[in-house]
Amino acid sequence: TWQVWALYMVLAVNISEEQVLKQACPSCDASELCNCSSMDLDFIPPGLTDKIITLNLAHNRIKHIRSQDLQQAVNLRALLLQSNTISSIDEDSFHSLGKLELLDLSNNSLAHLSPAWFGHLFSLQHLYLQGNSYRDLGESSPFSGLRNLSSVHLGNPQFSTIRQGNFEGIAVLHDLWIEGGNLSQYEPGSLKPIKKINHMIINLRNVNVFSAIVRDLLHSVTWLEVREIKLDIEKKSLVQNSTVPFSIRKLTFKDASFTDRYITRLIVLLKEITSLQEIEAIDCVLEGKGAWDTREIEVSGQSFVESVSVINLMIPNFHLFFDLQGMESQVKQLKRLTIASSKVFMVPCNLAKHFSSLQYLDFHDNLLVNNRLDETICEKGWPLLQTLNLSQNSLKSLRQTANSVNRLVKLTNLDISHNKFGEIPDVCEWPKTLKYLNLSSTQIPKLTTCIPPTLEVLDVSSNNLREFGLQLPLLKELYLAKNQLMTLPGAAPVPNLVVMSIRRNKLNSFSREEFEGVQVEAVHLSLMECQRSLVVSLICALVFLVILVLVAIGYKYHVVWYLRMTWAWLQAKRKPKRAPAKDICYDAFVSYSENDSDWVENIMVRELEQACPPFRLCLHKRDFVPGKWIVDNIIDSIEKSHKTLFVLSEHFVQSEWCKYELDFSHFRLFDESNDAAILVLLEPIQSKAIPKRFCKLRKIMNTKTYLEWPLEEEQQGMFWENLKGALKS
Repeated sequence: TWQVWALYMVLAVNISEEQVLKQACPSCDASELCNCSSMDLDFIPPGLTDKIITLNLAHNRIKHIRSQDLQQAVNLRALLLQSNTISSIDEDSFHSLGKLELLDLSNNSLAHLSPAWFGHLFSLQHLYLQGNSYRDLGESSPFSGLRNLSSVHLGNPQFSTIRQGNFEGIAVLHDLWIEGGNLSQYEPGSLKPIKKINHMIINLRNVNVFSAIVRDLLHSVTWLEVREIKLDIEKKSLVQNSTVPFSIRKLTFKDASFTDRYITRLIVLLKEITSLQEIEAIDCVLEGKGAWDTREIEVSGQSFVESVSVINLMIPNFHLFFDLQGMESQVKQLKRLTIASSKVFMVPCNLAKHFSSLQYLDFHDNLLVNNRLDETICEKGWPLLQTLNLSQNSLKSLRQTANSVNRLVKLTNLDISHNKFGEIPDVCEWPKTLKYLNLSSTQIPKLTTCIPPTLEVLDVSSNNLREFGLQLPLLKELYLAKNQLMTLPGAAPVPNLVVMSIRRNKLNSFSREEFEGVQVEAVHLSLMECQRSLVVSLICALVFLVILVLVAIGYKYHVVWYLRMTWAWLQAKRKPKRAPAKDICYDAFVSYSENDSDWVENIMVRELEQACPPFRLCLHKRDFVPGKWIVDNIIDSIEKSHKTLFVLSEHFVQSEWCKYELDFSHFRLFDESNDAAILVLLEPIQSKAIPKRFCKLRKIMNTKTYLEWPLEEEQQGMFWENLKGALKS
């Protein structure tokens, strides 16, 4: 029977582990996705089974991964362990995860990387190791067995060294991201084992390391993106003895810093990379005025780059920037140019004439005005330009804009949206080749024959249009969203129309005649446009529900009380802090519960008002003015009383009447000082029984001496003496 006993123990352990897993991570119960993120776990919960495909343990406090933790999760495809405090991993912890495709160990505390961790991850495609504390990748390659690896992200602020052999075993990568802001040692040839990289991102500050990496990647990377580098003079060739053909097609600088001198040198060096076709500079800084050595650039030969994009370039002294005279020979091969969000206000005409191959020009979000645009698009400038984007500039005249672009004899696409034209002339001169025109968000109130009849696509969305009646026989696409149209455009003026957008106008209905029998293949209407009555009903129901919820919340959290109290307090604040002595009518205003009236009226009042000399007390039953609003009665009585005497009991804190008296006296009393209040405890009461909103009263209960009514008759004499002394003070 020992076999039965052993089987029982195994089953008991399994059931116990499953219970622990269910308690630690409820979503793991009979699910392929086990989401245990942000659950404050400091261990990997036991009971993981082969049913789990994705295990998310991110954002916990796990420090150590043991050999047995993942032993049964043999079908895992994704293991997310990022943002823990993992500092150690047993070497065989991942040995059973032969089907794992994604492993995220980023943002932990790993001080080294062990090749043994990854040796059995034959199916791994995505590996994230960034944000740890290792300074290098070791003496050999941690990735040698990862034949299916597609993307790798590694590095951290302490990462300083890359050695030869660190990337042995990796032949092809789609993405490689190295965070090497403090990378200072790079052994030449370290990246050469990788034969093909589609996109590589590297955060880098060391220009010598940059040059060495470029030399190693000339034949493998297609798109190289360099971030955070501060480029300085580098005289060594980027290609040295490398043989063509090269593979680099695109080079991106992001968050980089350039000087005038290095711009010159960089242009010369990049010409050596004959495969380079596209250069981007995004969120960069140019610390200079454009004083480039154009002679050195010119004698270095022709550039092979066809596309340049400069987005959000910061030039601290942009108003002193030179006109780039001497760069004419370097722009002849460019086919695409984007300079966006960079405070461009003009291009010299002489330079514009040398963009002889340019077909695409994007100047959106700059400082172009009509006069400068006229100089930028001068006669014989941009001779082959087909697409021009001037959106989000400072153009004010549509007539002048049309006259300027009319010089572009090949222009087919024009975007002048988000300029403040405001008016539209009756007649304009446009290029006869123009087919696409974007006039959206330009504040034009109507459409006239200024719109060219050659158009195939017209976008006039987000304006103030009330009608559309233009004859545009070639038009195929018409965008009229966010206007004031009340009827559909007629079909006859646009016989070739294929697409029309009329969302968010003032259309109430269509008639069959408006379509003149033409079949509409597809109509995309919002729920509001299609089921207006239903939507209105739903909105009304939602508003009613919101009001109901607000009323409930207001009732629960005494919102009405706070509003009434604020108003009463503001009124009371306008009055003097204390009434003049001649206006004081009472020694004390008495606040008490109706349930305690027998003690107040038959014992306390008799004792105090028949004393020698007698005290004058204000009671709401006896002394309030009939017909006067309760708030005014209370405030007036408090102001005309030397003291306010609270007779506290369980009945008091539960009484609505006392609540209002305490409510409306609260601000006035404790705005002055605590000396104006006398607390008499008719029976033992805890301060926590007082409503939380009366925070000052609760504080007094904890800090100030109060009078307790003694049940023993021999002690009552002392009570009255103390109360009379308090009233006289």
